[in-house]
Amino acid sequence: MDAPLNRTVPGAQSVARAARLLRLVTSGGAEGMAVAELARRAELTRPTTHRLLTALRHEGLVDHDEKTGRWMPGPELFLMGTVAASRYDITAVARDIVRSLAVRTEESAFLSVRRGDETVCLLREEGSFPIRSFVLSEGVRFPLGVASAGLAILSFLPRHDVDAYFERHPHLATEWGASHSEPRLRARLRETQERGYAVNPGLIVEGSYGIGAAVFTREGHPQWALSLTGVQFRFGAERLPELGRTLLAHAHQLTTRIAASR
Repeated sequence: MDAPLNRTVPGAQSVARAARLLRLVTSGGAEGMAVAELARRAELTRPTTHRLLTALRHEGLVDHDEKTGRWMPGPELFLMGTVAASRYDITAVARDIVRSLAVRTEESAFLSVRRGDETVCLLREEGSFPIRSFVLSEGVRFPLGVASAGLAILSFLPRHDVDAYFERHPHLATEWGASHSEPRLRARLRETQERGYAVNPGLIVEGSYGIGAAVFTREGHPQWALSLTGVQFRFGAERLPELGRTLLAHAHQLTTRIAASR
């Protein structure tokens, strides 16, 4: 998708690499990430990764823990984020809805946003049930179609956008397992459209279930998702429809609120 841009715009490849590293660093959260892991995930050599990280650190975009050697988000990202939040952040209008979802279901509830071909978790609210799943937390990213939030968003994108997504990502099954092959993912997309919400039956971490519902812009585009995660026996056939109805009701409430606030 970015190849033509990288060939025609001077410096675009370096910017793309640096942006990729920034996304990976933020996905590591407060604990940060080691340079070897960053290099592997970014598909860069370790020297190139270290050079780019050093340049980003000089600009305050990343920070380096000298004791652990791990890289984490820098102070400039926080300052930039506070400025961008006034336009893009919906956490203020969504927080009480996410909390209500967690209280009503007793499961961990989340708000995620679509960013390109990924979802990023913005909010996490713990449920009261003592056994929890820790697959998702603030800042964690997944490709569309992998976790329940991304599957819900992908299910309600226009068909040509879905086709283009699969063209750009032919190796989902290699990276995430056979259950994420295009035919099996497309089957889950159809099931999600029929049901109204997505179900992830332990496909990322065995025994950790999740369901997700899309949240739409005023124009009807799926831009966010609410989701619930928990242990398998809490998402059985008898309880799942009830959880789904509660999730959809909260997603509709948030969609309505976003439309009224913008």
